[in-house]
Amino acid sequence: MEFPRIISYNPAYFDRINEFWNETGLGGSYRGDSKAIIEETINAGGHLEIMVNNNDEVIGTSWLTNDKRRTYIHHFGIAEKYRSNGLANKLLEHSLKLAYADGYQVKLEVHKDNLPAISLYKKYGFKYLGDYQVLIKREIDQL
Repeated sequence: MEFPRIISYNPAYFDRINEFWNETGLGGSYRGDSKAIIEETINAGGHLEIMVNNNDEVIGTSWLTNDKRRTYIHHFGIAEKYRSNGLANKLLEHSLKLAYADGYQVKLEVHKDNLPAISLYKKYGFKYLGDYQVLIKREIDQL
């Protein structure tokens, strides 16, 4: 297997990132993940880390935002054909180093049926946050 590299966000990658997010179900511009929002979160102290292969294809992402209390890991994933090769470990370790350098607690959400991801996160010390349910309201223009 080729050795991928991790790079920090560059706006020239936005279309490739958006395509990756849409293909993997991680998000995308249809959910409000626009170039402007990405850059706003980075300017506020966040990070968007991109794993690319030798052909400069996006094969993984990890988007870190913060509220000056916690760092939140979003849109963390590896392209299906690259899974089970330790790349998620590499990307998560890189992400956690950034989060720890920022000095905040780290929080993430994972689907209850995503057992490989849950196993990965537990391996790195993440614990279940009690009986919380995650709720969202995407329609910000409606009361």
